[in-house]
Amino acid sequence: MPASGTTGPYEIMRKRADFLAARQGVRLVGDTVRLEMRRRGPAENGDGPRVGFTVTKRTGNAVTRNRAKRRLREAVRLVAARDMRPRHDYVIISKPDVLTARFSTLCEDLRRTLARGHKRIGDAANGN
Repeated sequence: MPASGTTGPYEIMRKRADFLAARQGVRLVGDTVRLEMRRRGPAENGDGPRVGFTVTKRTGNAVTRNRAKRRLREAVRLVAARDMRPRHDYVIISKPDVLTARFSTLCEDLRRTLARGHKRIGDAANGN
């Protein structure tokens, strides 16, 4: 059984301070998601990637928001987790289209947005 807060090859972010720190990094907008990401400093704990999910009340009631979060978590598990870099924080923010888009479209959008983010912070060039 994985340790609390870990799922597969990444850790789940749960503290507000972590979400706010990621907000200070790169922000990108895709068709179905918005992404905030940053590279953690050497003094910060953890070597693997950390992921946080946000679905606002504007999306709908609790049932709708939970459905959106489940779709995002599954897209990360199937597609994005292998593209995530060590020592990086990712906050994936749902847009309303996350509920109506085909799942393959959601996965491809998340993959493209991650790639753009890595390129923007210079990780694509040095492979870290």
